[in-house]
Amino acid sequence: MAKILVIEDDSSFRNVLVQMLSRAGYEVRQAGDGTTALQECADFNPDLVLTDIIMPDKEGLETIQELLTTHPQLKIIAMSGGGKFGPDSYLPLAQKLGAKATLQKPFMREELINTIEGVLKQ
Repeated sequence: MAKILVIEDDSSFRNVLVQMLSRAGYEVRQAGDGTTALQECADFNPDLVLTDIIMPDKEGLETIQELLTTHPQLKIIAMSGGGKFGPDSYLPLAQKLGAKATLQKPFMREELINTIEGVLKQ
């Protein structure tokens, strides 16, 4: 069973993601921001991180850089609804920083699971 850390500041959406992934058979932990995620990642040692980009405190791009500095083999999927600039500006940058895949919000459960399975096979 793969271990996934979900980083999302919207608690309702984060809970939906955790439920979907748990039902799909993954061991899941969650964090509401990048700072909490860094500690959770050290404690949990996930196989994959699913992170939002636009968050208060420590946003997703900074979180991706820090996670890959401390865990260079970690597989990361970035997701974004884009904020005021649109996901087209953030998601390509997340991939340049090391995210293995991206998801544009909103996305369907099947797209999420297929993306996760594809990244875990890489």
